[in-house]
Amino acid sequence: MLDIFHGEGLISLIKSVGYLGLFSIVFAESGLLVGAFLPGDSLLFTAGFLASQGYLNVWLLIVVLFIAAVLGDSVGYTFGRRVGRRIFRREDSLLFHKSNLEKAEAFYEKHGAITIVLARFITIVRTFAPIVAGVGKMNYSIFLMYNVVGGFLWTVSLTMAGYYLGKVIPNIDTYLLPIIALIVLISVLPPAIHVLKENRQAIKEAAARHLKRLRAK
Repeated sequence: MLDIFHGEGLISLIKSVGYLGLFSIVFAESGLLVGAFLPGDSLLFTAGFLASQGYLNVWLLIVVLFIAAVLGDSVGYTFGRRVGRRIFRREDSLLFHKSNLEKAEAFYEKHGAITIVLARFITIVRTFAPIVAGVGKMNYSIFLMYNVVGGFLWTVSLTMAGYYLGKVIPNIDTYLLPIIALIVLISVLPPAIHVLKENRQAIKEAAARHLKRLRAK
């Protein structure tokens, strides 16, 4: 099923669903728990590329994606504010893993309100950051400001990158698959590094505790 989110499958998906489908996907990924696995970065880039080939109007596309991103984050914030800390006690399910929420919370604690902007470019964190902001009861006016800035930078940069490269590089569709793969890699790299650091720290702490017990004997 996830094959439709890569390469030719992604192109076919965008052509099939059009503006309304793109709005729904970006909206879900930006603030709904079910959207964590959706291909936001590669979707925007590929949509921009298709706009360069005449399948979509790039300016209408950017407006649709921007509105979807801002509204999605706002819904995520509202959900987090209303549900509060109870969400951290939810059991893991197919669409929800508490560890993802905890990663977003750690990212938020480290970077503060700017997380709402930075998270736009990081898969998974992008979905959970507005929820964490709501749980933490960030002032909504401040949240909205960062939400608008982040949504604008994310949608415009990736969409226009796809559009521009589609215009200036002949036969770019030949290279589209590796470009999308690179975008996906870049977007998953920050949370992957964070997980590796956490695991390394946990191993060090476990080893230290074990050594301490051995010395106590």
